[in-house]
Amino acid sequence: MKREVVITGMSLITSLGLSLEENWKNLCAGKSGITKITHFDVSQCATKIAAQVPSGFEALSKSHIRKRAAGQMTRVTRMGVTAAKMAVADSGIDFENLDRGRCSVIMGVVNTGNSSVEQGTTPQNTVFKSMTNSLPAWISLEYQLTGPNFAVNTACASSAYALAFGYEMIRDGQADVVIVGGADSIVNPEEIQGFNALYALSVANDPPERASKPFSKDRDGFVIGEGSGVMVLEEKTMAQNRGAHLYAEIAGYALTSEGYNIMAPMTDGEGMARTIHLALENAGVSINDIGYINAHGTSTELNDRYETMAIKKVFNEKAYQIPVSSSKSMLGHTIGASGAIEAIITALALERGIIPPTINYKDPDPDLDLDYVPNKAREKNILVALSNSFGFGGHNATIVMKK
Repeated sequence: MKREVVITGMSLITSLGLSLEENWKNLCAGKSGITKITHFDVSQCATKIAAQVPSGFEALSKSHIRKRAAGQMTRVTRMGVTAAKMAVADSGIDFENLDRGRCSVIMGVVNTGNSSVEQGTTPQNTVFKSMTNSLPAWISLEYQLTGPNFAVNTACASSAYALAFGYEMIRDGQADVVIVGGADSIVNPEEIQGFNALYALSVANDPPERASKPFSKDRDGFVIGEGSGVMVLEEKTMAQNRGAHLYAEIAGYALTSEGYNIMAPMTDGEGMARTIHLALENAGVSINDIGYINAHGTSTELNDRYETMAIKKVFNEKAYQIPVSSSKSMLGHTIGASGAIEAIITALALERGIIPPTINYKDPDPDLDLDYVPNKAREKNILVALSNSFGFGGHNATIVMKK
């Protein structure tokens, strides 16, 4: 018998705030976290903006991570460890009362952020800072968890994959608790110049807060974001027995590979549509059950067009009745962390009956005609929702969540 899986703890560190509630307040207010880059000199970059985590993060991380350990971590890893500790505290879980061998950590990690802007890298810590498995390892060390801990790298779908694997482990009885999520930052000159060379990034630098405009006619690429999102997943009965707060239930998922192109999605959103369809099938829900879709919604020409087409392929006429919004309009694209961050936002939308908007939706693309929840949050009682993540290399993920 398959076990039910719930979310009992969550945390967010993004450009919109250093706590779950601060982020939620700003998301619902339609606030943008995108500003001019301050991490380094942008004079040689065509893109000069990003959604940077507030400077107060440094003090926050010092309150959660011991000095010696912090010196062996990059800023990205410290974001993930800090978010994990806040999510565990939010869950109220006490690992002393659990079998630590049945507690695991799975993190989406594209890179550790040990780039040209990373501070304090020395010969003594460069190996630790560069290890892509370091984030889940540090979290496991913090709580002496002896179940599997590992990192997943599937580009922009990485932390959505981590969530799916964590769900699978609990559902099939391999674990009772899994800490899942991701952390990322590619706000550095080498990666910005690389994405500029691919014509993937927005160069609408002024004003920064209007640059990310998913589904709009004048969208010109994504805006890089940074941050971390972490969830604590638990077997439902165990969580209920200890009186835990249940944010939402993970109902199912689909992970697919397009096998098509290293950068571009399959034409007309065929791969995306297949992923969404398989996720609904896996979760045992119908197209009529879905009340909200948190889109991948990158603000690029192809993603927004093909994701819209995919939703229409799966939902037919029902597609026009489903609110679809992009958190990236406010947070930018947090790459490996985006799947977890957006799943957390989806869980809050389910729990609180509020759908965050797609901001900067001023000039609609006539070919993209779904309900993108333009500019203002909307109250709606949602019972089932989807969170989409689609990455370079054809890595696709759709997570199904229930109230």
